[in-house]
Amino acid sequence: MSTDAQNTQQTAPGAQATYDLTLVVPCYNEADNIPLFYKTATECFENAGVKLEIVFVNDGSQDGSAQLLRRVVETARGRHAVQAVTFSRNFGKESALYAGMQAARGGAICLIDADMQQTPADALRMYRLLMESPDVDCVAACQVQRKEGFVLKLFKRAFYRTFNGMADDIAIPANVSDFRVFRRSVRDALLALPERERFSKGLFAWIGFNTLEVPYEAEQRAAGKSKWSFRKLFRYAATGIFGFTTWPLKVAIWIGSLCAVAAVVYLLAVLGEYVLYGTNVPGYPSLACLILLFGGLQLAVLGVIGEYLGRDYIENKRRPIYLAKEHLDSTQE
Repeated sequence: MSTDAQNTQQTAPGAQATYDLTLVVPCYNEADNIPLFYKTATECFENAGVKLEIVFVNDGSQDGSAQLLRRVVETARGRHAVQAVTFSRNFGKESALYAGMQAARGGAICLIDADMQQTPADALRMYRLLMESPDVDCVAACQVQRKEGFVLKLFKRAFYRTFNGMADDIAIPANVSDFRVFRRSVRDALLALPERERFSKGLFAWIGFNTLEVPYEAEQRAAGKSKWSFRKLFRYAATGIFGFTTWPLKVAIWIGSLCAVAAVVYLLAVLGEYVLYGTNVPGYPSLACLILLFGGLQLAVLGVIGEYLGRDYIENKRRPIYLAKEHLDSTQE
């Protein structure tokens, strides 16, 4: 299998589940963590008697992850169910999650990172909670105490407040991560959403379903450094805002209306001063300031409109969310 279309045919929504649980593990330059994750996960779920499948998605790594995953799949043959999907280039974590969910054959699916900050033991605990709660469709891990800098915490807090204040029909709980265990019906609903600019937290909120939040404490990375820079986080936050609300456009309308009212008030003040006192208001400084002000505001409003148009342009191309150049499966010859 080498394309997402083929993967879709293989594991179409509603297909019969083959395993109890599928771990979807996006990997970007995680060669140092993959062997430890595989060993820990298989031992943890074997001891618990859970029929497990692991889907590693290599998101265009440059550190030898592809070769390592080939060895992992070969090692797993006859012992464990392991798939390895390798992208043709780096498409991003959201695309990797989508590919992993497409390939998943479990009755429940868990989204988990390979860096061991989110442990298989926590995933097992969440899976058991899901199985014990028939009315719950999704168990989401909530990071109670974040081990982050003050500026990053402030930025994330501001984002959640801004997003939830703007979005009309959904709300994202603060500190709830993509680390989740959910039923196959939730997976089918997520795969039915066709957008290319994906924002998982918003998508989970939009589809609904009953979600149980459970606290967890993130561990230290087993190896390597986080791939999320402040710039990438800012772009990801912008994707969420532009993908789930039109409030930036409404703000642009308000700004334009206020500027128009302010211009009329200023004009009346100038005319009144001239009629009542005969004062000639100096023209050049005030004119230059107004030109700069309104010119800047117009460019800002055009930028907001352009952002929406650009995203609509990309979506209408209907390009695939990802391209896979290799798809290995330890259960197949």
